Amino acid sequence: MDCPSEEQIIRMKLQNFKSIEALDFDIPNRELLVFHHENEEEIFKQLETLNFDTQHISTEFTQEKLQEHKNQTQLLWSVLGINFFFFLLEIFYGFWSNSMGLVADSLDMLADSFVYLLALFAVGKAIERKKNVAKISGYFQLILAILGLTEVLRRFFVKTEVPEFQMMMLISFLALLGNAACLYLLQKSKSKEAHIQASVIFTNNDVMINLGVIIAGVLVYFTHSKMPDLAIGTLIFILVTRGAFSILKLSK
Repeated sequence: MDCPSEEQIIRMKLQNFKSIEALDFDIPNRELLVFHHENEEEIFKQLETLNFDTQHISTEFTQEKLQEHKNQTQLLWSVLGINFFFFLLEIFYGFWSNSMGLVADSLDMLADSFVYLLALFAVGKAIERKKNVAKISGYFQLILAILGLTEVLRRFFVKTEVPEFQMMMLISFLALLGNAACLYLLQKSKSKEAHIQASVIFTNNDVMINLGVIIAGVLVYFTHSKMPDLAIGTLIFILVTRGAFSILKLSK
């Protein structure tokens, strides 16, 4: 077992074993941990048929790794639900109030939801696959940032109405509470794995973004201008770009 393709072959070979709870691959060290309830001999026989020079190292009774996988799955579903809810809330009120700051933040929430969904597929998978998930997340965030900056430039040159500052501040405050809850859950897990760390980076950005939109709402009130809203939209997408590069660096 020395490449991801062989990992996939092994997964396909063992996919019909209902007694298997999880597979944990360590490709560099050519080791595989199989978490199962029974059928140890049958599982080993199936692995031997692959001619990968399979050797049985040891059998131990453990619940720790399985519980870790279950905890990560529950955590990611929770933060996915929170982010997708606020994406829908902000995208609706962003267009309704003509706020580029809220629209930008909603797209960032969408990016986060995509990250958490990808991370769910990484739970219990090989280290290399977890890094690939982080890499895909980084590129997706970078694409959203480019599209967002393009829209900010369009609104700068085209005449548009002044955003409704009350709605900007209210929705951003609610989103701030949601992101604070996500950050608490992620940091509470104390996981150092790449796909979870990528999620922490996204959520840290979101907290700063929410505060920025609230400040922009105050400035819109005092200046009666759309410029503070466009400025925070630009800043949001710059932070999104910065986060994307951080995640791509983490995935190496």
